[in-house]
Amino acid sequence: MTKHAEGIMQQPLTAGEQPKTRTEPQPGLVTIPQYSLRKILLVWAAAALPMALLGWVVAPALAHDPQNSGFERLAVLTVGLVWQFMLVMILLYQEAGNLRWSTIRQRLWLQTPRSPRTGKPRGRLWWWLVPFILLSALFELQFRGSVDHLWASIFPFFTEPRGYDLSSALATPAAKAQLAGAWGSWGLFLLSALFNTFLGEELLFRGLLLPRMAGVFGKKDWVMNGLLFGLYHLHQPWGMLGSAFEGVVCYALPSRRFRSAWFGIIVHSGQSIFLAILILGLVLRLA
Repeated sequence: MTKHAEGIMQQPLTAGEQPKTRTEPQPGLVTIPQYSLRKILLVWAAAALPMALLGWVVAPALAHDPQNSGFERLAVLTVGLVWQFMLVMILLYQEAGNLRWSTIRQRLWLQTPRSPRTGKPRGRLWWWLVPFILLSALFELQFRGSVDHLWASIFPFFTEPRGYDLSSALATPAAKAQLAGAWGSWGLFLLSALFNTFLGEELLFRGLLLPRMAGVFGKKDWVMNGLLFGLYHLHQPWGMLGSAFEGVVCYALPSRRFRSAWFGIIVHSGQSIFLAILILGLVLRLA
């Protein structure tokens, strides 16, 4: 990272403000060094490329039935998500010299949302989660399929292979019979979801990268963060466009505006909670 960027403070930024440089930290805030473009792309590649390798090489090689490899692929990709958590911790330790909770909380924006105008923590700002959760749910339920179909029609080589969609696989009679009483499969999904929408993807993109991108992208940092999140999905390129939209609008925008990665984590976790309940119903033979 460049020396001139290290003085950029963790200041309240709105979508229309340029980052300001301070030499002294304000009370209750810490200095968050800004990444260079090269480092941003290296961190992105360190997350995206292993997932692509696991999804397209390792998972098919280990699958008993390549045409129905939903949970086997899920298990393999979870390894990549765990690696993302380790990557965040490694980079944070290099930056701060420790992994105390106070350091993690402040430097990864795991904090109470702050007012965009005053920069002070405000508990009532949590209510902004409601519209963003509803927007994400509306997109997933009403528009995601059409967006993915449009993307695949433009780039046919991005079409999702048969058996890769876990949601579709769960609807088959064979999957329902296989999941009955399969608590291990439910546990695997919970572990994957934990690292997917919290300790892996969100902690890396909204906790680590987003607070360190203003030095390069200024007021567009949240836009570029969401776009990088979409492009990160090399392991499932049929969903890149939809993931980019949600990454920009539903995850990065509120996380940046309120300087709290919890917004991206909680909104992103909505789909995981839905699938967890669905799989639990199958395990309990309720569906």
